[in-house]
Amino acid sequence: METRNIFQNISPIDHRYSLSEKALFSALARWLSEEASIGACVKAEIALIIAHLRICEGIALSPERRSVLYQAGESVLPAEVYAEEEKTRHNIRALVNILKKKVPSEVAPLVHLGATSVDILDSSLAWRMKGCCREVVLPALRRLEELLCDFTEQEAATFQVGRTHGQHAVPITLGFAMSEYVSRLGKSILEIDRLSGGLRGKLAGAVGAYNATSLLVRDPEELERLYLAELDLEASEHSTQLVEPEYLLRLLVEYNTAFGIIANLADDLRNLQRTEIAELRENFAAEQVGSSTMPQKRNPWNSEHVKSLWKAFMPRVLTFFMDQISEHQRDLSNSASQRFIADYVSGFCLAISRMTGVITSLSADREKCLANLHKGSGGIPGGVLAEPAYILLAKSGESAAHEIIRKITLRAEKEGIPFATALAAEPEILAKIGEQLAAIGAVPKTDPAGAAKIWFENPEQYCGLAVKKARELAGKYRTLTAAQDPVKDITENR
Repeated sequence: METRNIFQNISPIDHRYSLSEKALFSALARWLSEEASIGACVKAEIALIIAHLRICEGIALSPERRSVLYQAGESVLPAEVYAEEEKTRHNIRALVNILKKKVPSEVAPLVHLGATSVDILDSSLAWRMKGCCREVVLPALRRLEELLCDFTEQEAATFQVGRTHGQHAVPITLGFAMSEYVSRLGKSILEIDRLSGGLRGKLAGAVGAYNATSLLVRDPEELERLYLAELDLEASEHSTQLVEPEYLLRLLVEYNTAFGIIANLADDLRNLQRTEIAELRENFAAEQVGSSTMPQKRNPWNSEHVKSLWKAFMPRVLTFFMDQISEHQRDLSNSASQRFIADYVSGFCLAISRMTGVITSLSADREKCLANLHKGSGGIPGGVLAEPAYILLAKSGESAAHEIIRKITLRAEKEGIPFATALAAEPEILAKIGEQLAAIGAVPKTDPAGAAKIWFENPEQYCGLAVKKARELAGKYRTLTAAQDPVKDITENR
């Protein structure tokens, strides 16, 4: 077969990423390549032969007979099928013609018997998508989730300023910020696992009413069950010529949901590496170059790359939805578009792998996190504690608490002094707040006003349940998303 220089490939998946992500590319190729697609169709045809033999003979096939059939299937070469398709102008008929010559002559008449092309195509696609999900996608996602749990637990008590609208809000911890993604991605992993187990196949014929197989066997649905069992699938509840598209659609949409979560994480990580924030840093190799002209640059390009992949592949979910529509019992409007599912799954897995690399090498500057927290909001050191000042003052019975504290923040901003200093300039207000802090045990009851001033000089004390929630969520999703049967991490040796 003629081979092509890898750099003559059109898709970057097949040259740039096949070289830089060799382990991942090899794992994906087993399920998503054209060779894998043809091989899966051959497997489905062999499964149909086995189902026919089981119905005819009433017993399970011996391991030896099964081995002979599968070995015959493995001898079918993609190049042979493509060459035959030049004659037939039909991919499945071409495959059938080749396979009939490979299997023992006594079972050759059973090849494709009672099936329509989509009985093979949809069932083999479901088998491939399920296998790829279980062996590549889920292990990669679980590895990323495990690393996120590790980082969350490690930084659970690393104080950080929370940000809303790009502005300093109130204190949190870095681990709490990361636990958002632990929770969101964790739920998506669980849903992907569930949906992948629900993929379906069919052996219901040209319009889904079992017309052809009704001529062959007494119970067409039993033949279908035996056929699909060989592929570790169950039957679509209702088939036209197609399997109901929603089984696969829901899985792909959940992939897109997880993809968006990872892209959101990438965006947050990139922003936290800004020079003026500098709370996080991606690893930078000794010989790595950040800019072709500015030698000092250490760009967060891996996080940016993840978001860029999301921008390229996320819109393809529209095609998945459009593939729901088929006129009557079938048209061919999904024939070309469905082939690009492989590209989408590959792009998704590349983003997972790249984000795994980011989290593996991610480091936090805890001193910078604390410094940014103390820097304050609106240019007011300690200004992030305006909220508890207002709440505690309101709790004391002061109905104008919000306006009182707002004016104190304006004074602090105008005079360029810390919020705690401006608050201490209002002794009656500070005393009321101090009493409320003492009532909840946040400061000693002796000299509550003096203790309150010290409390407002240390914004890290106002973190609510951030540390607790971070640790709880990391522990919860570490357990829930752990694989029952460990699979080798395909992102190793990236």
